[in-house]
Amino acid sequence: MQPSFPETNSRTSSLTDIRAIKDPVEIPDPWFWLELVFGVVLVGIAAWQILRRTRRQTPERVVDNSVSPSERALQRLNAALALIGQSRSFCTQISDTVREYLEDHFKLHAPDRTTEEFIEELRSTSILTLDQQLRLAKFLARCDLVKFAKQEPHESELRILFEAALRLIEETQPISPVSDTFEKQVSEKRLPAARARADKE
Repeated sequence: MQPSFPETNSRTSSLTDIRAIKDPVEIPDPWFWLELVFGVVLVGIAAWQILRRTRRQTPERVVDNSVSPSERALQRLNAALALIGQSRSFCTQISDTVREYLEDHFKLHAPDRTTEEFIEELRSTSILTLDQQLRLAKFLARCDLVKFAKQEPHESELRILFEAALRLIEETQPISPVSDTFEKQVSEKRLPAARARADKE
């Protein structure tokens, strides 16, 4: 016959294992975090749009109507060559010249539009041929890389951009040629090799 042991220890152990009931834990509402993230994204998009708009805002230009848009553009392109040692200033000058020429010549009004918006508007018209639109988009994109991404291209690359701007103006100017003076001034600055490379692109 096996001896029996009192169950006092097991009962005491079970009693000491009983713990006090804790307060309920509040589970965060998942919709709260979703709305918070959504709100942050909206604020970020709005801030980016404002920054993009203000970056392109320029004061009202005073246009000299005594000369044609193509003559003004050739004058500014000719003056831009003095800045070719300063790539950012040079690209700003020639890209603004092309944009303002197209705006003045074709009666557009888009001084505050980004490059993408400007190209998109031109695509919805028959102002430029498809080839000219593609070359213009490539030209403006290269200029933007120098202006905003702070790329430092060689002078030969800057002259190719110059030739691309000049070619676009020559192709889209009125049938009546611009004055021989402006044509001669610009032609003297050209590099035949650079012109050939621009035509290949």
